[in-house]
Amino acid sequence: MTRRIFVLLTCLFLLAIPLSAQSSKLIKELESKRGELQKQIADTESLLKNTKKDVGSQLNSLASLTGQIEERKRYIIAINNDVEALERELNVLERQLRTLQRDLQDKKKKYESSVQYLYRNKSIEEKLMFIFSAKSLGQTYRRLRYVREYATYQRLQGEEILKKQEQVKKKRAELQQVKTAKENLLKEREGEKQKLESQEKEKRTIVANLQKKQKGLQSEINKKRREANQLNARIDKLIAEEIERARKRAAEEARREAAARKKAGTKEGQSTAASGGAVKKKAEPLEAYSMSKADRELSGNFVSNRGKLPMPISGPYIITSRYGQYAVEGLKNVKLDNKGIDIQGKPGAQARAIFDGKVAAVFQLNGLFNVLIRHGNYISVYCNLSSASVKSGDMVKTKQSIGQVFSDATDNGRTVLHFQLRKEKEKLNPEPWLNR
Repeated sequence: MTRRIFVLLTCLFLLAIPLSAQSSKLIKELESKRGELQKQIADTESLLKNTKKDVGSQLNSLASLTGQIEERKRYIIAINNDVEALERELNVLERQLRTLQRDLQDKKKKYESSVQYLYRNKSIEEKLMFIFSAKSLGQTYRRLRYVREYATYQRLQGEEILKKQEQVKKKRAELQQVKTAKENLLKEREGEKQKLESQEKEKRTIVANLQKKQKGLQSEINKKRREANQLNARIDKLIAEEIERARKRAAEEARREAAARKKAGTKEGQSTAASGGAVKKKAEPLEAYSMSKADRELSGNFVSNRGKLPMPISGPYIITSRYGQYAVEGLKNVKLDNKGIDIQGKPGAQARAIFDGKVAAVFQLNGLFNVLIRHGNYISVYCNLSSASVKSGDMVKTKQSIGQVFSDATDNGRTVLHFQLRKEKEKLNPEPWLNR
C-alpha cells in the first residue's frame, strides 16, 4: 500500500515538471507572434515621410497614415488577445498552486501525526514489546513487517513533503513569470494606444487641410479615377483575350482526347467484328472545358493555398488602399472604388509572384509596366512597375521577382504597388488570400 502511494506521488511530481516549461513556451510563442507585427510596424514607420502641401501629396500621405493606423490597431488587437491568453494561463496556474498547497498541508498533517505516534512509541523496548506480545508466530511476523513499513512510510513522507515544497516553489515562480509578462504587455499596450492617438490626431489635421481644398481635392480624385479606369479597361481586355486563348487550348485538348478515344474504339470494333461479334455504335459528345488539364491542376493548387500566399511586394509594407468601394473618412463626397489593393513599400522594393504560374501579358501604360500572371483560372495582376524582368510566356515561381516597383521622385520616393486578383473575369478581394 505504501509503495503504491509512493509511486503515484512520484508520477504526479514528474507530470508537474513540464508545467513551468509550458508557460515559458506560451510566453515565447506570444512574444514571437507580436514581434513579427512589431517589426512590421517599426519598418513601416519609415515609410511615413513628410510630404508636400499639394492635394495629391496630402492624399497620398493620408492613405499611408491610414494604413499605418490600421497596422497599429491590428497590433493592439494582438496584444489584447495575448493578455487574454496570459490571463487564462494565470487562472490555470493559480488553481494548480492551490491544489499543490492543499496537498502540502495534507502531507504535513499526516507527517505530524506519524511523528507524534513515533514519539509516543519511540523506545526499542516498546517496539520489541509490541512485536513479541503477539499470540502467534504469524502475528509476530506481521507486527515486525508493520514496524519496518511504518518506518519506511515515515521516511518517504518526509521526502514527499520536500518534493511538494519544491513544486510549490516552482509553481509560484512560474506564476510570477506570467504575471510579469502580463504587466509588461499592459504597459506596451498603453504605449501603443498613445502612439495611435498621436497618429489619429495627425490624420485629422491632414483631413482638415484637405477639406479646405475641396475643389483641388475633387480634381485630384477625378484624375486618379480616370487613370484607374484606363488601367482596368486594359487589364479587362487582356484578361478576356487570355481566357479566350485558354478556352481554345482546352478545346484543342478535348478534340485530341476525343480523337484518341475514337481511334481506340475503331480498333476495338474491328477486333470485335473479326471475331464475329456485333459492333454497337454509340455517339460520344465532345466535352467542353474552359481550362486544360494542366490549368485545372494549377487552379486546385492555388485555391488550396488561400490565406498562405506571400505578399506581392518585398520588404516592409503598408496597405494604403483596400479592395472595394468606400468613402474616405472625414472627407465629404470623396468615394473610392479599388479593384484590388494598393501596397506601399520602400524605394527599391520588388514586385514578386504570389504563386507558380505563367506570364500572360506584360504591357506599358503611362510609361509604367504592368504584369499579368496566370495560375490556372486565377490571374494575379501587378501594376505600377518602373521595370519588368519577365516577358509574356515566361514560367515563374512563387516569390520570384518580376520587376521593380516605381518610386515617385516628386513625392519623396513614394513606392506603391497596385495589386489585383481575378478568377477569370471575376474580381476578388486579394487580402483574404495573402498571408499577413
